[in-house]
Amino acid sequence: MGYQPVTPFGRTVESVLIARQTQHRIRSQAERFDANTPAPVRKWDILRELATARQHFGLSDRDITVLQALLSFWPKTDLDPSQELVIHPSNRSICERLNGMANSTMRRYLGRLVEAGFLLRRDSPNGKRYARRYGGEKVAYGFDLTPLLHRHAEISAAAAETRADAHQLKLLRETVSLMRRDLAGLSEYGASLHPDAALWDRLSDLAALTARALRRKLSASELRDIQAELKAALEEARDILDPLEEAQNTTQIGVDTGKLSSSAAEIEQHHQNSQKDSFESESALKVQDPLPRPSQDSRKHVQVVKTERAKKREPLPGDAKLPNIPLSLVLSACPDIQVYAPEPIRHWHQLVRLAHTVSPMMGISSSAWDDALRVLGPEEAAVVVAAMLQRFAEIKSPGGYLRRLTSKAREGAFSCGPMVMALVRHAA
Repeated sequence: MGYQPVTPFGRTVESVLIARQTQHRIRSQAERFDANTPAPVRKWDILRELATARQHFGLSDRDITVLQALLSFWPKTDLDPSQELVIHPSNRSICERLNGMANSTMRRYLGRLVEAGFLLRRDSPNGKRYARRYGGEKVAYGFDLTPLLHRHAEISAAAAETRADAHQLKLLRETVSLMRRDLAGLSEYGASLHPDAALWDRLSDLAALTARALRRKLSASELRDIQAELKAALEEARDILDPLEEAQNTTQIGVDTGKLSSSAAEIEQHHQNSQKDSFESESALKVQDPLPRPSQDSRKHVQVVKTERAKKREPLPGDAKLPNIPLSLVLSACPDIQVYAPEPIRHWHQLVRLAHTVSPMMGISSSAWDDALRVLGPEEAAVVVAAMLQRFAEIKSPGGYLRRLTSKAREGAFSCGPMVMALVRHAA
């Protein structure tokens, strides 16, 4: 065909059409003298990349669907620049391949593809789409797919950028979700230590509002704002939790200790001497009666009795009680164990039963598990197993590690509270 018209058949001239036609004419003239002509590209690869980057070019999914139908009329798999990439289907044929889309709707999406610069109209004098042969030359009128081939590099770059942005948005959303979960657990834990403080209600409300906001499709800027707010709330909670724990432990123990436990209601901590006495067997003496809550004047007497208990290595009263940390905080800090649960864990006995099932998978022998149940108690032993599973890649010998923690608990030098809080801080 010797002349390329500017005015589309039956339509008015627009500046965008003139710009597209001029751009295409300049590119075609440059390609005649350019040795780096685009290589053939699979048409479905171009369509997939354009579908990924459609929002970058202002296209919708319906626009991509119409373009897919048009590409199906090209008989070959590759778009070869050495060939005339013109297809000439009728409107009726296009609508049939679009599963009965209305003709007016289809033509509107075709116009959007032309305006976006991914199609060119090759209009015949009467506005019809057809192909004719004049001697050995074939002349076709319809839609030219050449812009897709020449914009392949641009489309691929936009698709790669879109995938990178989507990946960053996914990571940011996961971070916000984990921070919200930690904030909910810390607010519940702080309320158990100091229920009169209004701070924990405010933090709990913030966690609930964040969970509601995450149901929507948030943008990156909105997620960053939520992340900053949650980060400030988590720092505020951590700044208050440590003094609360220290005050709680000091009140219940009655003395200042070098290492505080978050479960001071169960196991009192002791000053550790630099020179430890070694015993071949444990003493079989009876456990002394529980101490009353010490006053300021009886600190010296409490310290003497505590030292005697440490030498006898006897379990303290109250070891069979539940851990002094919420179950929700344990599950928040140790989410890996919930993968093995047939149903959501809501009670301590479910966690104990699950730990009994998981411990052999971790390489913990039955004797080590039974010893931990006897010394730590079922609930605290289950918490220890869940925490070990969370750090399973860092533990070389889970059975030996559990035996060492059990031995420390027998001496009164271990509690699962700091273990769980360390996992919470590490996840945050």
